[in-house]
Amino acid sequence: MGKLFEAVCVPVATRGTVGGFFGSLRIMAIDGTVVDMPDTADNAAEFGYSGAVGGKRSAFPQVRIVTLVECGTHATVWAEFDAIKTAERTLSNRMTGQFAPDMIVLADRGFYSYELFTASMAEGAQLLWRVSNTLDLPVLEYYQDGLFRSELLPPRMRAAVKAGRPPADIDQYRVPMRVVEYMVKNRPDSETIRLVTTILDIYDGQAQDLAALYQQRWEHELVFDEIKTRQMNAQHRQLRSKTPDLVKQEIWAFLITHYAAQVFISEAADDLGADADRYSFTKTINIIRRQVLNQAAFSPLTT
Repeated sequence: MGKLFEAVCVPVATRGTVGGFFGSLRIMAIDGTVVDMPDTADNAAEFGYSGAVGGKRSAFPQVRIVTLVECGTHATVWAEFDAIKTAERTLSNRMTGQFAPDMIVLADRGFYSYELFTASMAEGAQLLWRVSNTLDLPVLEYYQDGLFRSELLPPRMRAAVKAGRPPADIDQYRVPMRVVEYMVKNRPDSETIRLVTTILDIYDGQAQDLAALYQQRWEHELVFDEIKTRQMNAQHRQLRSKTPDLVKQEIWAFLITHYAAQVFISEAADDLGADADRYSFTKTINIIRRQVLNQAAFSPLTT
């Protein structure tokens, strides 16, 4: 099933797909989630339990999943999963080879580290990631639209620079970038959003454009909701498999099925020049299920 996913689950958006591109760049996002599974000895040994408040473990063994999603179509084009103790950054690092030069990859602040960020740039993709407001980003130049030019350095080198002892080879570790800061008004408080981007040309992305683009990351949250709430058992949101091998097969099966439904939606939306987000995933699944039943030529054998 993993090989099938790898063979068929590729980006779907065309140039005519509403919300599929930012300029010439395909809008992608990474994000992670956790899924429960039956509490069997084999599953517990393979995937483990997560901790909880007061040191109590989770009720069920859990698997951590990180996926790469095309925001305009909700198509999942890559996935990595492992035991619950495996960090999201570790899983993300395994998929950086899937980032292509025609992509801009969005990520929330929990994913940022200097090492993961630079690894994500290696294949030529552009990045737009949220970072912590406490991350040390020196202001090297202000732009008219409110952005400023800055650079990233490994933590140990930032500390050396502050101490007045910059390493001789520091230039090869500098990562130039632009920084966008804006405030979102939430009741009763407001929140400052801080983004870093590898898009250095101000004409390729001004502050308001990049801020609006980052909101596309939430499309990935909807993908997990579609899979966990609409495809899985809506009440328990739990896998059914009682052995690790079947757990893995089941995850791949859910991802492939979700991909097939999103291709169906995207093709219909493209034909009408409409936004695929306006189409109901639940209704689409129901339509597909009815068609599958209609195509059955004979009933399964009873003996």
